[in-house]
Amino acid sequence: MTTRILPAAGDADAARSIVALLSQLPDAEPAPPVPDSTSLLDALGRLAADSVDELPEVVLVHERIGPVPALELVREVALRFPAVGVVLLSSDTGPGVFSAAMDSGARGLVGLPLHYEELATRVGAAAQWSAGVRRHLGRGAEAVSGPGGRVVTVTGAKGGVGTTFTAVQFALAAAASGRRTALVDLDLQAGDVGSYLDVQFRRSIADLAGIQDISPRVLQDAVYEDRTGLALLLAPAEGERGEDLDERATRQVLSALRAPYELVVVDCGTQVTGANATAVEQADVAVLVTTPDVVAVRAAKRMVRMWERLQVRKAEDTSMVVNRWSKHTEIQPSLIEKITRTRPTRTPVPAAFKELQGVVDAGRVQDLDNRSTVKQALWALAGELGLLSAPEQGSAVPARASAGSALAVRAAGPVARLRRGREG
Repeated sequence: MTTRILPAAGDADAARSIVALLSQLPDAEPAPPVPDSTSLLDALGRLAADSVDELPEVVLVHERIGPVPALELVREVALRFPAVGVVLLSSDTGPGVFSAAMDSGARGLVGLPLHYEELATRVGAAAQWSAGVRRHLGRGAEAVSGPGGRVVTVTGAKGGVGTTFTAVQFALAAAASGRRTALVDLDLQAGDVGSYLDVQFRRSIADLAGIQDISPRVLQDAVYEDRTGLALLLAPAEGERGEDLDERATRQVLSALRAPYELVVVDCGTQVTGANATAVEQADVAVLVTTPDVVAVRAAKRMVRMWERLQVRKAEDTSMVVNRWSKHTEIQPSLIEKITRTRPTRTPVPAAFKELQGVVDAGRVQDLDNRSTVKQALWALAGELGLLSAPEQGSAVPARASAGSALAVRAAGPVARLRRGREG
């Protein structure tokens, strides 16, 4: 039987060495190595979306992978793709590392520098284990061995662009379409999800920060089941408690949420922190919200460039939502796409604050009238981004006009200012 092996190594020389040795193993089919944790998870997610049978039997994780540390990456792969055998490659093979690797879900530990016999033994054992799991699960493997529930993050280019309102409406649209949906407030110091939905709850996401293994019962205790049908994981009332939620805790929380929920919508606020950067990196869909004005568009450009420098997210893998748009706006979505190099969405959200003021002030955004043009646009966007259940895709609200060639782009005023600063 052919064993498909996907190596992940941040060091180019190490990657070449791994592939050279793997090519000597009998019946081994090594894939081209991936250079970082983001590429590995993306590759596995794409394969699992087709079929669990498309996944490699073995994944090799080198200790110098990044940006996610190797042990945490092993845990993430084991949780999201449990029919894949993960083997850690480490220069330290002592009892402490071995125990940590096994606790993270690894099926083997191989010492560096690599030796043929040890690598062949560990890869063979991991492959046999993977094959056994897939035989045991049979056709049910696809249901439990895929990437789990999808995570969509919503980030604002700057304060005041409508980030939280957008995240809440996305979650409401998904829940209305029949998806079991969680809404997470990761704007840890200034989160307003609870205020928008008129919810007060003593638990928050900060209560999960120090827990090593988040069980379903622990998660249930921290989540508020709202009357809207949403499961809410709120930001702490005391903003300073947000510091307790680091990158590792965020990964564990999101992994725990993927199991019981089909969709996890995360409000990431407008500041880059370790927690929300981790969420954006892990997301299946990353949305960036801006308004069509010079300051906000420049802030959006800074945000995507920062994500790229930190290896969090590529600009072209980020979906841009243009809020408060009108046909009279000089800065049109097509220009914003060129400036930020992000992936455009077809549906701009109209500038109609009067429709929203009453429900926002009352903390009842779930009661926004279905005739609201803003609600119609945001629910259409939820369908466009693939956040709704299959029967409802594209039918939750009428589709709106495309923001492409029909939108004229003017070259004067603020547009000229943006073009002058495009390379800045």
